[in-house]
Amino acid sequence: RRAALERGNPVAGPSAADTIQAAPFRPTGPTARRRRAVSPARIALLVFGALAALFVWFLFTAKSVRIEVAPAARSVAVDGGFALRLGEVHLLREGRYRVRAAAPGHYDLEKRIDVGPRRNQTVALTLEKLPGRITFEAAPAGATVSIDGEPRGATPFDIALPAGPHVAIASHPRYQSRAVEFVVEGMERAQTVPLTLAPNWADVFIPTQPQGAAIFVDDQPTGVATPGPAQIVAGERRVSAKLAGFKAWTDILHVEAGQRLALPAVTLEKADGILAVASTPPGANVTVDGVYRGVTPLEIALPPGRSHRVRALKVGFAPEERTLAVDSGQRRALSFALAALKGELAIQVEPEDAELWIDGARHGPAAGVVALAATPHEIEIKKDGYAGYRKSVLPQPGLVQELKVRLLTLEEARLAALRAVRTTSEGHQLVLLQPTPMRMGASRREPGRRANETLRTAKLTRLFYMSRHEVTNGQFRVFASGHKSGAFQNKQLDGARQPVVRVSWSEAALYCNWLSRKDGLAPFYNEEFGKIRGFNAAALGYRLPTEAEWAWSARHVEGEEAPLLFAWGGKLPPPERHGNYADRTAAHLVARTIFDYNDNYLVSAPVGTFPANAKGLHDLGGNVAEWVHDFYDIPDGAETVDPLGPPSGEYHVIRGASWQKGTITDLRLSFRDYGADGRHDLGFRIARFAE
Repeated sequence: RRAALERGNPVAGPSAADTIQAAPFRPTGPTARRRRAVSPARIALLVFGALAALFVWFLFTAKSVRIEVAPAARSVAVDGGFALRLGEVHLLREGRYRVRAAAPGHYDLEKRIDVGPRRNQTVALTLEKLPGRITFEAAPAGATVSIDGEPRGATPFDIALPAGPHVAIASHPRYQSRAVEFVVEGMERAQTVPLTLAPNWADVFIPTQPQGAAIFVDDQPTGVATPGPAQIVAGERRVSAKLAGFKAWTDILHVEAGQRLALPAVTLEKADGILAVASTPPGANVTVDGVYRGVTPLEIALPPGRSHRVRALKVGFAPEERTLAVDSGQRRALSFALAALKGELAIQVEPEDAELWIDGARHGPAAGVVALAATPHEIEIKKDGYAGYRKSVLPQPGLVQELKVRLLTLEEARLAALRAVRTTSEGHQLVLLQPTPMRMGASRREPGRRANETLRTAKLTRLFYMSRHEVTNGQFRVFASGHKSGAFQNKQLDGARQPVVRVSWSEAALYCNWLSRKDGLAPFYNEEFGKIRGFNAAALGYRLPTEAEWAWSARHVEGEEAPLLFAWGGKLPPPERHGNYADRTAAHLVARTIFDYNDNYLVSAPVGTFPANAKGLHDLGGNVAEWVHDFYDIPDGAETVDPLGPPSGEYHVIRGASWQKGTITDLRLSFRDYGADGRHDLGFRIARFAE
């Protein structure tokens, strides 16, 4: 169309047939080329070349590993990678392999090995043998066998044992044990271990006359009769020969295994007869031919063929004697009826209506004369409201014994049961005192009286103990080793026998508790962290005397209504050397002394130096003043019963004069002082309730 236009030719408009249509684009594919076919020979050559290269590479990188198996293995296999075996050498690359080996008669072996970088290597392997089958035979059969210390059975028997050395021990009750060492070859091979045991007995001949006696060993029958031989196991044996109608023969033999032993001839003695002895009453002593044989009832073996004197004796009975004989093997009975001997007991008793009990049975009124068999008897005398009396008596035939008894009332018996004097573990002697009501204090008209000495009545109902002496330095230092009583103006107060001073009330109470515990008594004072916190009135432990106990012990006079004014009586001065007070020799030490009195001591004296009072107590009026239990107050004059003082207070009561006191006020036994701390003339003594 374009060409027609260019040529000047008219061109008609486009028709449908002339329209150009779009078509899908398809890229032109590569130009196909013709392939050349590869021949099989060429492929085989290539594969062979690759394998050859790989093999050469393996040869250059593999290690030479020699696997040595003992014993020589039937087969050896290596797993875990490529392995090339060249005789006994395996070519293996580095790494871990599993080796399996087997040989006849051995356990199969499987073991992992590591191949290292070294060019040449050796691996040694050992195969373990299979057990052997061992037969144990012994003569005699039935021997017990232990192998390597473990019991395995009785012969004959078979057992599988590991290869190697072993020890077997065979034993039999009547044979000597034997140990055998043997080696098990293993590899399931059969072996026999013979065990022949040597007899552990001796043949023992016992010729007896007559023959036929049964032989016993260690009291067990052997089943063999004399003369034997009897096979007796080695050792020390008790051998007997027994024949009816004859005494048994017994000897101790030392038997050696394998030896033949023939004993000297033995003549058996005829058997004894048996005598059964009884008596009425039983319990009589029996003698035969003057020899003691026992107490009835009993059986006695007597030699036959002669007479014997049999005598029965019992205390309180007439003796009896019989003469008799017994035949060999015979059994006889003999009974004695003993006649009782009697004695008389004359009893005098108060009160006269008391009753008599003899051997636990009521007899009747105690007063009078009673006839008793001349044997021991338990005598009791009783009456309601009185303590009983008991005594063992042995009446004597033909004699009259006298018994005088006064029954104690229950109260008297209670007091009698208490010891009059007790001694502590530290040597304090305590005197038992039975107090009575007393008038304490002093009249206002009494010279030297102080306002705190109120007149009052104290009733004391509890028995108590009080120490004879004041506590000494030596006794107190066992409790407090570092305590020092010191000195007063260069005069020694620290002697072991001098009373302890410079002790507070609390220290004195703690000493009482320490001594109570030491003697196994319940402490009287309650303690908390080393401090006294009250007391237990029911306790029987040691304590300080109450003020009422101290006053009664110092002032009470038996049979007198008025209490003592001074420790020596009612007037000054005291008798010469009556007690330790401020005497004329102490004028340069103290302000007030007793005119024209000398006791030979400037300061405290050893306890017990001066005489005791009527109660057996020393130094209550002098030597050193004494702490008592009670808190201090001024009494109101009311009557009191077993007073223990006020429940609390700041100070405690101090009673008694001392070596430093010489005035009429201080010397009076009613004088009351008080304090809390110790001083150089103040000590204490101990007391306790009796029940």
